Amino acid sequence: MSLTSAPTHASPDAAAARDLPVTTAPVTPLQTVIHSARPGARANRRAHAADAGRHGAQGPYVITWTVDLPDEAATRHLALILSETLKPGDMITLSGDLGAGKSTLARALLRILANDPELEAPSPTFTLIQEYETPFGEVAHADLYRLSGADDLIELGWEEITRHALTLVEWPDRAGEMLSPDRLDVLLQMDPAGAEGSRVAVLTGHGKWAGRLAMTRAIRTVFQKAGWDKARRTFLQGDASSRSYERLIRPNGQTAVLMVSPRQPDGPPIRRGKPYSAIAHLAESVHAFVAIANGLRSLSISAPAILGRDLDAGVLLVEDLGAQGVVNENGPIPSRYEEAVRLLARMHAVQLPHTLPVSDGVDHVIPPYDMEALQIEVDLLLDWYVPATVRTLPALARSQFTGAWVDVLRPVIAGPQTWTLRDYHSPNLLWLPERQGLQRIGVIDFQDAVLGHPAYDVMSLLQDARVTVPPALELQLLRAYASARASDADFDMADFAAAYAVLGAQRATKLLGIFMRLDRRDGKPQYLAHLPRIKRYLLRNLAHPALAPVKKWYETYLIHVVEGD
Repeated sequence: MSLTSAPTHASPDAAAARDLPVTTAPVTPLQTVIHSARPGARANRRAHAADAGRHGAQGPYVITWTVDLPDEAATRHLALILSETLKPGDMITLSGDLGAGKSTLARALLRILANDPELEAPSPTFTLIQEYETPFGEVAHADLYRLSGADDLIELGWEEITRHALTLVEWPDRAGEMLSPDRLDVLLQMDPAGAEGSRVAVLTGHGKWAGRLAMTRAIRTVFQKAGWDKARRTFLQGDASSRSYERLIRPNGQTAVLMVSPRQPDGPPIRRGKPYSAIAHLAESVHAFVAIANGLRSLSISAPAILGRDLDAGVLLVEDLGAQGVVNENGPIPSRYEEAVRLLARMHAVQLPHTLPVSDGVDHVIPPYDMEALQIEVDLLLDWYVPATVRTLPALARSQFTGAWVDVLRPVIAGPQTWTLRDYHSPNLLWLPERQGLQRIGVIDFQDAVLGHPAYDVMSLLQDARVTVPPALELQLLRAYASARASDADFDMADFAAAYAVLGAQRATKLLGIFMRLDRRDGKPQYLAHLPRIKRYLLRNLAHPALAPVKKWYETYLIHVVEGD
């Protein structure tokens, strides 16, 4: 979770137009309607819409969200909300009575996507289709009222136009089967039970849009409950994970961070019927983040406060700890690294619980960093790095690899245990100069925390995968950690040093596999630039006598690694 500001369209998967300025008048917050919350025809109509979304003939991949639009400003705000989740190739249909606000919504969307508050955006009643080139990409606005049937769309080049463009469609019933099965339908209706000029929008997501609409609804509900519904959203460049982050900016300049991390489906079983994520004890929901964040804050450690949440949807609104880090253009800032080391020493000096509360009646049990988890991580070397650098290994090599690691990891697992945040390194540490003492270190990205040896997080910081930590600085910081633990009768520096080397070699071995996988499977070759640094760390660790069996394996089968090639 590296919270670095980036252009809105930096990622093809990022929602478009998130960083475009709001060009409308001050907005009225949208009110999410709980179906059947009010009596009478209005409630019945909404209950019917909800039931159609859940159980109707439209199929199982449909979801409906009904929204109050008390005035025209709220309609424009709805356009802003929709713009935050749009992608090229999307289709939005606009239906409703004359005067219900279709043109207002379409024009607001076009102006936001074009980043032009003065865009005329005339109705395409006579042209049928009006096309725009915008910073977002191609946008097509269609009014099919004068169409005699779906066949006319073929002559207009409908399929070619809609293949890559965002398409807004008025009078969609004229298109018949030419509409995309993955689309968002927006039905605008006058609200007879509301004030003059008020309307209701019924949004229905079909196909792939169902999940996106559900997530949009969850995000907006969290914003509204937390009082952040008027904030502007700015995409943040994340890390190699599937999570996404945005910075929210209120009109008064106050900021927060939106974290979207929906529960991930299990991958294929790879060992004893379990997927990789379960074996490696990777967090499968935001419950772990909430629990660990609150646990760290209870220790007066600067983890983000939880400002709003939807645990089921995987949506968290958290405190923004800023973007000032612990490194600069020259590498690690020694004084800040030392504070980060001292923070770990303080945390490691106390007994910590193994179970933490998430919400009423829901607890998070911190899993152990056990042999199975440590072993499957180093196996990534065999699965990804080895095939990319050598053609084959002898059949016996894999079992020897496993045996060597079992031998060196067994004493580490039997050693002291504490919260191991697992990603405690420069991208996830922030500097908070306005705070005092160790609270100047802000900690993020800890949802994969496990119960492991205290040496792991110290090693993760001092053998930073993305920033070179010179050996002299590493040794200086190890001394600082040992000095901070000097009064702890249970702390043994020799045992700690052995565990540090073993876990450093384990992590370096894992990262060689992960970074190669990011290149070969995920198309992210930028991580290969870190491999020389990882190899240097590995060689440094293999020099420790505790790693003799693993060093022998490397010398036998991956000589280019131990030679530093």
